[in-house]
Amino acid sequence: MDKPGHILLTGATGYVGGRLLPLLVADGWRVRCLARQPEHLSPRVPAGVEVVQGDLLDVASLSAALQGVEAAFYLVHSMGATGDFEKQDRLAAENFAAAAHAAGVQRIIYLGGLGEDDPDLSAHLRSRHEVGERLRAHDVPVIEFRASIIIGSGSLSYEMIRALVERLPMMITPRWVRVTAQPIAVGDVLAYLRAALSLKLDRSVIVEIGGPDQVSYGELMREYAQQRGLRRLMIPVPLLTPRLSSLWLGLVTPLYARVGRKLVDSLRHSTVVRDDSTRSQFDIRPVGVREAIARALRNEDSSFAQTRWSDALSAATDTPRHWGGTRLGNRLVDSRSGHVAASPARVFAAVERIGGGTGWYYAAWLWTLRGWLDLLMGGVGMRRGRRDPERLRVGDTLDCWRVEAIQPDQRLRLAAEMKLPGRAWLEFDVQSDENGARLRQTATFDPLGLWGLAYWYGVWPLHQLVFAGMLRGLAKAAEARK
Repeated sequence: MDKPGHILLTGATGYVGGRLLPLLVADGWRVRCLARQPEHLSPRVPAGVEVVQGDLLDVASLSAALQGVEAAFYLVHSMGATGDFEKQDRLAAENFAAAAHAAGVQRIIYLGGLGEDDPDLSAHLRSRHEVGERLRAHDVPVIEFRASIIIGSGSLSYEMIRALVERLPMMITPRWVRVTAQPIAVGDVLAYLRAALSLKLDRSVIVEIGGPDQVSYGELMREYAQQRGLRRLMIPVPLLTPRLSSLWLGLVTPLYARVGRKLVDSLRHSTVVRDDSTRSQFDIRPVGVREAIARALRNEDSSFAQTRWSDALSAATDTPRHWGGTRLGNRLVDSRSGHVAASPARVFAAVERIGGGTGWYYAAWLWTLRGWLDLLMGGVGMRRGRRDPERLRVGDTLDCWRVEAIQPDQRLRLAAEMKLPGRAWLEFDVQSDENGARLRQTATFDPLGLWGLAYWYGVWPLHQLVFAGMLRGLAKAAEARK
C-alpha cells in the first residue's frame, strides 16, 4: 500500500491500539481514529491525527469515518461490557465489515486469539474467532492475526501474572496455571500489525503468531519471579472452578470480576501456534519469554508504561481505587493537588528549592527520623544535602533522593535512594490555573513482593499527614515569595 490514503484505527484507547498509534504516525501514515467519545481521545493523540465520532454498534455512524480509508485496524472487543458480549462483538464486526465494503476499504487488519476451533471453546475465544469470520463475510480482504498471551507492561495477562507473583509468596494454583500457551512480546505484535499494511494481499488470511517458547502460566510466573529476585511456592490443586478462580484473581490482581471470569474461562484452552505457514510472509523473528519479560520490566523502568489495559474506556470505570491510594498496574499511587495563588514559575521555584537547607516544607523532625532509620539499615540517610540551593539538574542528589527528570517551571521527578522493599518516586507537576497555578504532588511505589505491600500500607496513614502538609507548605512558600 502507498501512504497517501487514510488508515483508520479503532481501539486507540486500548492497550495495543494506544501503542500502535504513534508508530503509525512515525511511519508516515495519515491516521484517523474512531472513538465513541472523541473529546476523551483528542487530547491524547499525536499532532496531525484526526479523531472522528463513531460507534461500532451504530452502523450509520461508520460511513463518514470510513470514507477515503484504504486500510482499517480492528482492535476492539466487548469483553469488559455488561450483557451478552458475544452478541455485541458479532454485531460490531458485521456493522464494520459492511461499512468498510461500502466505502471501498482495501483491507482490514484484525487482532484475534489463538485456540483450536472446538465446540467446547470458551466464550471469549469463540467470540474472537467469530469476529474474524464476520469481518471476512463482506468481501474486504482481512488479515487476522491470532495471538496467545501478549507480554508487555500494562497488558492484561502480564499485569495478572505480575500481581500474583508480587503479592503471593505462596500460591494455590488451579489447573489452568499448567495449560500451555505461546506468549509473544507486545513489540513483536506491533511489528506484525505494521507489516500487514505492506503485505501483498488478494484474499483473506489467518496468521498465527507467537514467540519461540511454549510455556504454561506457571512457568511464566517462575520466570517473572526469577527476574525480580523473588522466591515463590506454587501448590497445585484441582478444585478451583473458573468462577472461584476469577474471584480469587479479583482479590489479588488488578482484574475486575467481569473480565476476570471471562479470561479465566479461556485459560483452560491451550493457545499455541499450530500453523505457521503464513508467518513466512513476514520478516519478523519474535523474542522468547525471558527477553519479553525483561523488556516489559525495562519499559516500566524507563516510563510508567505507555498504555494500560485499564485505559480502555470500557474498563475505565472499573479501575480499582482503594484504601492506600490508587492502583496503577503493580504500582501504588498517592496523588493530591491544590490551587496556589502564585504564578507557575514561582510555584516551581519553591518546588526546586526543596530539600537540603530549605527542608521538606513540613514535619522536619519526621524527615530527620526517617533519615536516621535509613542510616541504621545501611542506606544513605538525609545527610547528602544538595549541590545548589536554588537549581536542580538531572542526576543531582537531593538528601535521600536523586533527580530523575526536570522540566523548568513544569515538572520535577525524584527517585528514592533510601532502603526500601521496592522502588519509589516523588513527582511535582505545575500547571497554569485560574488566578494562579495548580500544583500536583504524586508519590508512586513499586512494591517488591509482600514486604513491599506491607511497607506501603503501614506508612500510608503517615503519608497522608506528611504529604498533605508538604503540599500546603509549598503553596505558602510560593505565595510568600516576591
